[in-house]
Amino acid sequence: MDKNYLQLNQIKAYTNAFHLSNLIWNLISSWDNFSKYSIGQQFVNAVDSISANIAEGFGRYHKKDKIKFYYYSLGSIKECLDWNEKAKVRKLINEEDYIKIFDTLSALPKEVYSLIKFTNEKLKV
Repeated sequence: MDKNYLQLNQIKAYTNAFHLSNLIWNLISSWDNFSKYSIGQQFVNAVDSISANIAEGFGRYHKKDKIKFYYYSLGSIKECLDWNEKAKVRKLINEEDYIKIFDTLSALPKEVYSLIKFTNEKLKV
């Protein structure tokens, strides 16, 4: 019997967060040193933790443990919204990049909540 198991790269929240983290990495890598080491590092850490927490939760066995990490990713999304605003106000990113980042960050909570709902409904343990 061949079962098809859900893979991490099939989770929309994960793939969108992963691509966003690479977009932000590429933007920040061109900033001046002061901006990179003050706002930049924290923005990169926060955005990287979105997909990392989804991945860690996905790798956990128990339902409650999985969901705990998915909730951590929601906190990182909120943190990234703050860093995105600061980067815009301080003229470190242009309006087009700001909107692209904002739109992705705004869509991610719904995707994470869908993942939480799926986990709650489909897993027994």
